[in-house]
Amino acid sequence: MEVWLDGRKSIEAFASLDSGIDRILFPQYSDSTRDYFIDGNRLMNREHLIGSLVTIDSDTSQEQARSLVGSVEWLVLEFTDWSMIPIENIIAACEGTPTKIAAVITSPEQAQGAGFALEQGVDALVVQNTPSMVEVALIVKAQRLEHATPKVDEVRFSASKIGIGKLTITSIESGGTAERYCIDMTRLLDQGEGLLLGSNASSFLFVHGETLESEFVPTRPFRVNAGPPHAYVRMADGKTKYLSELQSGDEILLVNTEGLQRSASIGRLKIEIRPMILIKWIDENDKEGSMFLQQAETVRVVGFDKQIKSITKLKIGEEVIGWSDIGARHIGASISSAVTER
Repeated sequence: MEVWLDGRKSIEAFASLDSGIDRILFPQYSDSTRDYFIDGNRLMNREHLIGSLVTIDSDTSQEQARSLVGSVEWLVLEFTDWSMIPIENIIAACEGTPTKIAAVITSPEQAQGAGFALEQGVDALVVQNTPSMVEVALIVKAQRLEHATPKVDEVRFSASKIGIGKLTITSIESGGTAERYCIDMTRLLDQGEGLLLGSNASSFLFVHGETLESEFVPTRPFRVNAGPPHAYVRMADGKTKYLSELQSGDEILLVNTEGLQRSASIGRLKIEIRPMILIKWIDENDKEGSMFLQQAETVRVVGFDKQIKSITKLKIGEEVIGWSDIGARHIGASISSAVTER
């Protein structure tokens, strides 16, 4: 993490800067190769545009900042009224992209919050040249440096654990009744296709589409009987959504038993009160997961042997197909911080 001095309002002599300061943010052109300056809302390094300044004062300005993620090197965020939520949201949006965040802070209390938001923090703190602000920013920088090496190792380990894998069923019990969502898509599902669903954002069960014949009801080869409103589903953009957030037109992720993926648009959601079964499992990352599904013979999962089976015939100890990750999620986006879900 870097520490920048905010020289936009005062360009006093900076000759006595403490060691550990990485850059100065000037209000006008600077020919320094190290320092940056602001030109309107543009962040410049000499003649090079390297980022944008966004003042966060509403949901609209937060979305403006999020829309720039991936297209700029730096996002400089300042606030009319300090708030942690936009910082967390934008950190989550930046994960896996080249965009870095510099947060303008105005009090020592804000340094820890910005520096460790979502256990990752921003990439730079921008502070006034006062002893208290410089000191607290340098302390947070040192604390971040202490945690840097383990964090890199965790990210590498996480990357090696992503993918279609094995879930071992540990419990099957009554789940009472719930508002059950059927997801009807504008594409027909093939045999062996379905959705990834779960109550935990990083441990999902593969639920098969209603493509199999039954003597009691006709097939619905465009449908997955997906569970209650709190459950997560994987979307086509790699994020997750609660079933309660889904709308017609959303692009959802279809997967097959080999892990091949394609997207499909949601045509409609069919919501009804139905009896449920609560299924619990442990995945290949030793993470516990669970899912409520309708107690119906037409709701099916796929065994690790690729055999399709009804959840009403599922037994403790059986191995089924799912998807697991070690990371966590914030507003649907994958993050590297730790979150416990039970």
